[in-house]
Amino acid sequence: METKLSKILAATVKTGIIKSNLIPMFAGLTLALYTYKIPITDKILEIICAFIGSALIIGAAGAFNNLYDRDIDSIMERTKVRPTVTGQISTKVVLWLSIGMSIVGIGALLFTTPLAAFLGFMGLFLYVVPYTMWSKRRTVYNTEIGSLSGAMPPLIGWAAMYPDITHPAILGLFVISILWQMPHFYAIAIRRQDEYKAANVPMLPVVKGIRRTYIQTNVYLVVMIAISLLFSSLSIGLMLVGLLMGTIWLVISIRGYNKMDSKKWAKSLFIFSLLYMTILFSTVIIYSLMGIIFDL
Repeated sequence: METKLSKILAATVKTGIIKSNLIPMFAGLTLALYTYKIPITDKILEIICAFIGSALIIGAAGAFNNLYDRDIDSIMERTKVRPTVTGQISTKVVLWLSIGMSIVGIGALLFTTPLAAFLGFMGLFLYVVPYTMWSKRRTVYNTEIGSLSGAMPPLIGWAAMYPDITHPAILGLFVISILWQMPHFYAIAIRRQDEYKAANVPMLPVVKGIRRTYIQTNVYLVVMIAISLLFSSLSIGLMLVGLLMGTIWLVISIRGYNKMDSKKWAKSLFIFSLLYMTILFSTVIIYSLMGIIFDL
């Protein structure tokens, strides 16, 4: 019984998304510690609160999303088994769970800095209201609007350690986190095009077609490559990793589009999008931690 309940709760708050978003949060956090030469031992409580607060806010956003999207989730193959669709958890419980997680999450971030708490609130608000409740069902630019919320974790991590997010390195990480989401979610939308069409969700490939999606994907990838230059203010190595990974992604997009059918092309982009972010954020974390250790 406990195992079943834990699985229902995990699916409701989307624990997979929580885990994946804690990585960029930690990247922003460690980057701030390294940039401003802050000893980890001076920020143990803030680091713990940053993890707890971020996890709760991301989980609250996922639960709100599941609650609001029950109608379209019931149509799509990959979402029709969510507990909010099957009735394994009541809407009232999900609503109060979301509210409780939001309050405690923002409160935990307040133990770090007011800026981190504000960014946590903004990430939650942007995901629930402009994205879930408005743009997702109304405009082809829903991915762009949703990307603002999805890019908040590195800002929250940085702000939790140092309440100033104007440094070029964290701005670069933030903008790259925004731009990364378009090729990533476009690829998902192509692979699930029929499902999005049936649910009447105006994703770019559904409304504008594959050719337009291909062009827009490449535009975002080119801009993302250029933004990698912002890392030069902190590390040439980080800049080169960003430039190399972005260029490889662009080459895969161009070559794959001309040699594969749309589904295979989208799959290759999706797989590399995960590899890109894993390598980029891992590099930031390792670089920052090594710098902190050697500065001791």
